Amino acid sequence: MQNKSVLITGAGIGIGAACAEAFAKAGYRVVLTDVLVQEGHATTEALRQAGYDAEFAELDVIDSEQAAAVVRRTQRDGFSAVVANAGIAKRQPFETMSDAEWNRTIEVNLNGSMRVFRAAVPAMVARGGGSLISLSSISGVAYGWGEHVHYSSSKAAVIGLARALAVEFGPKNIRSNAIAPGFIRTAQSLDPKHSLGEEGLRKAVDAVPLGRVGEPAEVADVAVFLASDAARYVTGQVIVVDGGLLVRQG
Repeated sequence: MQNKSVLITGAGIGIGAACAEAFAKAGYRVVLTDVLVQEGHATTEALRQAGYDAEFAELDVIDSEQAAAVVRRTQRDGFSAVVANAGIAKRQPFETMSDAEWNRTIEVNLNGSMRVFRAAVPAMVARGGGSLISLSSISGVAYGWGEHVHYSSSKAAVIGLARALAVEFGPKNIRSNAIAPGFIRTAQSLDPKHSLGEEGLRKAVDAVPLGRVGEPAEVADVAVFLASDAARYVTGQVIVVDGGLLVRQG
């Protein structure tokens, strides 16, 4: 377990890119994957220029064969951690939502996580254990988000995935946990068409006890913790990273 390595999906930008940097600084060999090829290469090259061990692999998590091939090609003796971060959020009123729009979100956010975990688990078992980390959302825990029913449903399901994997693979020394971010400054949250936008984020601050929007690095630090020995007795849990939003009263 001395040679630490991690695979991160959706690692070209946002929380995924922050996770790549945080794990690299913690001494991991980092495999970044994304459908955003240019961004993925740029983030990877920046890590390499800083002296870290990083590589990029193009991956669309809706493709089972590609997911299995990328994991097989990059895992060596097995990853010590996998961070399933790839996700999409598209604004769509429920009454006009098509099956295709619903299915696309489920395919990326839920099934994409399942695919990379499924591909990585056998070698992880063989190497003696590891950590599976799922990115959920406060919208999957307790926070309603209108016109994003498919997103909220997928993020709630991710928590079920994390908990069930914790039970099934705990005897194999594999821990499985989820992170539920709140308002985090990312390209997704700054998109005014499908999310809050800059103005919406400014207004959201009023509901956050810590008085500010979170940064991707603050989510990434939790992911590194969950993969570390400091969290060796933590599994099946959902860590909310929201500045206190969900516990605010009044």
